[in-house]
Amino acid sequence: QRQMCIRDSMDSILKVTDLNLKIPERTLFSNLSFEIPRGKLTCITGENGVGKTTLIKHLLADLAHDYDEHAKFMVSRDQVQYVPQLRSIDDEYPLCIRDFAAFGLKTSSIFLNKKAKEKLAAILSETNLTKIADRPLGRASGGEKQRAYLAQALCADPKLLILDEATASLDQTSKHELLKMLRNVMKEHGLTIMFITHDPELIAAYADYELHLADKSGKLIKKGDKK
Repeated sequence: QRQMCIRDSMDSILKVTDLNLKIPERTLFSNLSFEIPRGKLTCITGENGVGKTTLIKHLLADLAHDYDEHAKFMVSRDQVQYVPQLRSIDDEYPLCIRDFAAFGLKTSSIFLNKKAKEKLAAILSETNLTKIADRPLGRASGGEKQRAYLAQALCADPKLLILDEATASLDQTSKHELLKMLRNVMKEHGLTIMFITHDPELIAAYADYELHLADKSGKLIKKGDKK
């Protein structure tokens, strides 16, 4: 396998070089090259059907199988958390928010020790879920569910957090609350965040960078550091 040099002017957590990605019907990307800056929030944008989610899943599959001919992650697969757009959680889903978030903890036991309990409590507080931690997840609102998904991901101690259209079903208030929360946890946990979205208002308000995918290619745009 061809090893790519990762030393350059940008401190990157992911570097993609000359990637060709095809699906049975068509070519999604040709000679796609980009970098994801470490410690920043990068929005992944593009028209419906351009291949945003397919690209991310392809990169994660390559990482899981240690195949890095065109993609070089500076983290291991267990340091990456991917939060998908769709989850099969209906109104009758019985597990409470606390127990759902605890699934992210790296423990082999269903009984949490003191350290794990403290960690879980801190993350529930960070994600504004403490007061509703005993509520069944199926009865939570859309915004509460998204915060629960975030809490579960944070429990796994990621270095890179990837969220796929996490605000698609939320109202504007909940969208902004979630993005503000993401920027706070990014700073507190030293995270890098990739956020797939179609919302130009959120991109303008919260993104450090935008990776715009179009016409079988991609362009990384620096949006400026956000406070």
